[in-house]
Amino acid sequence: MRPRFQPIIVVLLVVLVACSTAQQASTPSATPATPATPTAQAAAPSVPPTSLPPTATSAALPPTALPSTTSSSTASPSTALPTATAFPLQAGWWDNAVCYEVFVRSFYDSNGDGIGDLNGLTEKLDYINDGNATTENDLGATCIWLMPVTASPSYHGYDVTDYRTINREYGTNEDFKRFIAAAHARSIKVLLDVVLNHVSSQHPWFQDAAANPDSPYRDWFIWSDTNPGYLGPWGDKAWHRNPKGDDFYYGVFWSEMPDLDYRNPLVTAEAAAISQFWLQEMGADGFRMDAIKHLIEDGRKQENTPATHQWLRDYRTTVQGIRPDAFTLGEVFGGSFDLPAYFPDQLDSYFEFGIQDGLVRAAQNGNAAALLASVQRSMETLPYQRFAPFLSNHDQNRIFGQLLSNEGKMRVAATALLTLPGLPFVYYGEEIGMLGTKPDENIRLPMPWADIATTGGFTTGKPWRALAAGYGERNIATESADPASLLNLYRRLIQLHTRHSALGSGDWTALTSDNGKVAAYLRHVADESIVVVLNLGKDPVASLKLSAAATPLTPGRYRAQDLLHNAGGNEVSVDAGGAINDYTPLATLEPYTGYIFLLAQQ
Repeated sequence: MRPRFQPIIVVLLVVLVACSTAQQASTPSATPATPATPTAQAAAPSVPPTSLPPTATSAALPPTALPSTTSSSTASPSTALPTATAFPLQAGWWDNAVCYEVFVRSFYDSNGDGIGDLNGLTEKLDYINDGNATTENDLGATCIWLMPVTASPSYHGYDVTDYRTINREYGTNEDFKRFIAAAHARSIKVLLDVVLNHVSSQHPWFQDAAANPDSPYRDWFIWSDTNPGYLGPWGDKAWHRNPKGDDFYYGVFWSEMPDLDYRNPLVTAEAAAISQFWLQEMGADGFRMDAIKHLIEDGRKQENTPATHQWLRDYRTTVQGIRPDAFTLGEVFGGSFDLPAYFPDQLDSYFEFGIQDGLVRAAQNGNAAALLASVQRSMETLPYQRFAPFLSNHDQNRIFGQLLSNEGKMRVAATALLTLPGLPFVYYGEEIGMLGTKPDENIRLPMPWADIATTGGFTTGKPWRALAAGYGERNIATESADPASLLNLYRRLIQLHTRHSALGSGDWTALTSDNGKVAAYLRHVADESIVVVLNLGKDPVASLKLSAAATPLTPGRYRAQDLLHNAGGNEVSVDAGGAINDYTPLATLEPYTGYIFLLAQQ
């Protein structure tokens, strides 16, 4: 169960004290600047106040939640933290959910300017979920993750200039509220991509801080009088010359994305106020949090610091105090082995890049052991299934291309994704086999709704980017009309996941196969058991034998019904201790095919 939440004022005080420290980024080779210390009643910025978004010093949160100064704390970013105890999430919408990642710019354009917008997304919500559980011509996804939608100078939106205003190319705040209302009417939850690690260099906070050493926003960023010289985690420049001064600032991703300094309690309070705004005033249901392992640096240690873990622990408590049913999901990019440190009592869930790697390798090479090992590792190190598997996302080459446009491989990969433990995520267009390889713009191309030259039905104007290759065959209208299409397989799989508790939140037990190309596992809850069998190879498999020394199943005989293909399977015999010995689910397994057998004890 989740811990009981506390009043927001008390919670924020805990957050602010835990995250404060006396210094801005200091290292043996750096001499940080000594800017004026802001207070809760800081002097007005040198730019006109109307150009600055509201901060936590305004009425967004009770003034008593803020410290009067950024007084020194004895805590250090490297201070060891107490051992935390992992906890399960309370029951909620996430138990059986499937989430759909949407890049608004590329989903659907409602006004003909070639850029997708919120009104266009609202118009197409019935494609994602029409709100009617008896229909099967929608995807049936019960959650949407929106890539950044707030004001930004870039096409992607990961450099924010105003945390409380919708990007004008996407619409208005009122358009967002209408979208939320329409999504909620269809029982769709909405996770907002919140980018708290850094802002745009064009953000008024940074503009004022760069130009004015006495700016109240100076301590919101990380400065050094001299260039510390060390590089970022990927070998790129991390320190950049101030364009309005002679000093340097820290930006781990890019010079145009200066990092915020969360050792300043005012910055932490502002993050809380932003979160409160979207959860309470705008109606979002939670956050996907970008680049969380970089939140607080400790000199040259730029990832996974103890202070980052403490900040996230406090942030989740703050979010729970704002709205107890809010959901937080973290990105620890490439961090399969770093992830356990984030798990116990910090955010609700995290993307599982380890399972993604095992899934993709299994689909590419037919390596069943890679898939099962990746899931087993996650089940052992990340208890309570607080992780989110996926095939690819907006930062990676699209999965269909990674599988060399082999639809058979794509079909079995999708079947695996939507039957494994965790909260699965589907990247828009994945379900029709969209193609795209880096640069990033080319893996975020417009969605093809129909076989219409140039536009693909995405817009009545000129698309902001040309559509992906093959959209004439791989588009929503064409695949909707084909019962055997990849799209219709995704629809069936998503609906099975959301309707069967064994697939949504059941235990997972790997079954031993006598064929290295076949992965099999049992998903089980108290009143439902499902066996999933995946032939990852290009050849049929005859007389497969599956075994397990122990399972949660009660001894006896079970009928098997294949939910995916509406066909029968062979009876399962379960011995003492739930053992299964040499079970043959079907006489022959077809190549690149998955089977989902619902078991019923006789």
